[in-house]
Amino acid sequence: MTAPDAPRSPAPEPVEVELAAALPPPQHRLAGVARAALRVVPVVLLIAAAWVLWREFHKLSFEAVAHAIAGWSATEIALALALSVASFVLMAVIEWVGLRWTGALIALAPVVLGSFLANAIAHAIGANLLISGAIRARTYDRYGVTLAQVAGTTVFAAVSFTVGLAALSGGGLLLASQAELDATAIPAPIARALGAALVVGALCYVALCAIRRRPFTVFRRSITLPDVWDAIAQLVLGVVDNGIAAAILWILLPAHGPSYVSFVGAYAVACIAGLISSVPGGAGVFESAMATLLPSVEAAALAAAFLGYRLAFYILPLMIAALALAIDAIRHRKS
Repeated sequence: MTAPDAPRSPAPEPVEVELAAALPPPQHRLAGVARAALRVVPVVLLIAAAWVLWREFHKLSFEAVAHAIAGWSATEIALALALSVASFVLMAVIEWVGLRWTGALIALAPVVLGSFLANAIAHAIGANLLISGAIRARTYDRYGVTLAQVAGTTVFAAVSFTVGLAALSGGGLLLASQAELDATAIPAPIARALGAALVVGALCYVALCAIRRRPFTVFRRSITLPDVWDAIAQLVLGVVDNGIAAAILWILLPAHGPSYVSFVGAYAVACIAGLISSVPGGAGVFESAMATLLPSVEAAALAAAFLGYRLAFYILPLMIAALALAIDAIRHRKS
């Protein structure tokens, strides 16, 4: 977590420049190789995702997917939409806590709007930190929030998502029975080890926030961690938020599908793959990972659930956010 810089501190050098100045020539070359690899990885993941999606779904007919969608009950559809609303409300609470951590004291109502605009648009467009930070800066500027506070809030929300996803998925992998894990493509020993590592990692973050109260420096930046209560809030809210988001997809699967406990482990792995790919919303990469990790789920039912999940959690929020952003811009231009 980056503490807000002094108001008149000079503009920072790009991280790449600082890294190049700090490293000797051999490490300099390794840094160049790492940067090149980061450019290649998203392309490779997208190609692999396209191949997996073709392999899993190319034999599907529109009628089969439509039949699976027709099998959803009104209760399941309403629940999926309600879960999407609940997830965005929780994101707003996380954002409100993050703003207060940076010293920006804003009422909850404008935070709900700012959080919804930032998350709904960034989720669908991609480049989450950049897009969400830019939208927050525009929305909160009228309330006197500085760019440093916006950056701190954006990182706070991102860390909440990360530790919450780690704890949720790790707990799911540890609590799932052998039979439940057999319904996925994750070998039981790997699932248990990965689950333990994820839970320990999330708890270590909270412990570090409790122990380390002095700032430390990374790449000439002063880093101050949240206090232990803010870290606990990040963990709890992050777990619940990710759990609700996973339930949107799970609720649309057939009743005889995987249990929720084992499902969240596969969901987390797919989310991570989508984030690494840098593809907007992880589109394609997320679906291919889920299809690979849940081989026991009928392809048509899985494809239908993907459509419902994207509609409830990405498309509808994006449409509402775009309309709200346009109305907000027109209203403040006239004022």
